[in-house]
Amino acid sequence: MIAWLITVKEVKQHFRDYRTLFFLLAFPIVLMLILGITLTNAFATEVKLDGINVLVSDTSTGELSQSFAAFEGQLSQSGIAFEKQKPGVDGREEIGSDHYTAYVQVSDSGMSLYSSSSTTVESIIVQGMLSAFTDKYNAAAAVSQEAGSDAAQSVFAGGGGDYGKDESVVADRKPGSMDYYAISMTVMVGLWGAMSAGGLIRSEVVRGTGVRLFAAPIRRSDIFIGKVMGNVVANTLCILIILFFSKWVFKAYWGAHLTSVIAVLICEVIMATAFGIASNSWIKNGGGRGLVMLIVQLSSFIGGAYFPVANSGVMGTVAWLSPLRWANHALTSIIYNDDAAAAWPAMGFFLGAALLLLVSTVDFRRNREVV
Repeated sequence: MIAWLITVKEVKQHFRDYRTLFFLLAFPIVLMLILGITLTNAFATEVKLDGINVLVSDTSTGELSQSFAAFEGQLSQSGIAFEKQKPGVDGREEIGSDHYTAYVQVSDSGMSLYSSSSTTVESIIVQGMLSAFTDKYNAAAAVSQEAGSDAAQSVFAGGGGDYGKDESVVADRKPGSMDYYAISMTVMVGLWGAMSAGGLIRSEVVRGTGVRLFAAPIRRSDIFIGKVMGNVVANTLCILIILFFSKWVFKAYWGAHLTSVIAVLICEVIMATAFGIASNSWIKNGGGRGLVMLIVQLSSFIGGAYFPVANSGVMGTVAWLSPLRWANHALTSIIYNDDAAAAWPAMGFFLGAALLLLVSTVDFRRNREVV
């Protein structure tokens, strides 16, 4: 009961400090808004086919002419514009003048493609789709020789539009800039719990209430538990405010397993609190606070709080040293891979680290007779 009263007191005291509250709430929300808007293009995953113009010279007959006409109609719906070559127009000159992305010659003897060197990406897209059409037509021709024209038509039936495919792990949902920074800023604030945890005991000494608190008939274990829980509850409330604010105001996507997401964030706050207490117990005279600030900022930087970090290479390996990377990876798997079980490794890592830090802190204080 005493530990609970101390917990409530710590939460109230936490939210009365308006400067700390502004730092924990307003700063990450504003940073989320700025980065989410300015870096929108960096997270764009869709390739738009608008603006691809193809000049066509089609002298083919029979099934090839019909199949290519159907091919043109299907790709026109994707934003690729096909234009018939007019008499007197030199297709290669038009390509050289960058009036078209590609020039295609179709005849009964084969197909030729000429592309512009100034539109490399668009030319590759056209080349890939023409290759898909050629493979499909050759397959239909082979079937026609063996089983007749009726069987050949089945090759094109029902799947004629599959000349370009968009594949992803979750095809209907990909993280945008606001989604990414909603996760990273929330995780970063959870890590900031280490900074407020560092002064839990020291604050009582500074305000002159430490002597009365420790002279009262209260077990020191109750004081310790109450202060730890107070910091955990206060910082958890802050990250929940940021989470739901980003979800309702910024429309960030948090997936269908919100309980698992919150569980990971709470475990992260517990670990951060334990780290803050341990650092300030081991290093005196403000050195612990400086160590916490250094570790938190460095972890945020290499863990991907301000910009995405690649999974491979040296930077990708170094990033796994950051607790923020563990949380980001777990939350991304939960939200976008629909994998609620991804929460367990991160939760185990955070709770295991917290337990080791708290046990070592208690043992250190007992040996030094310091509270």
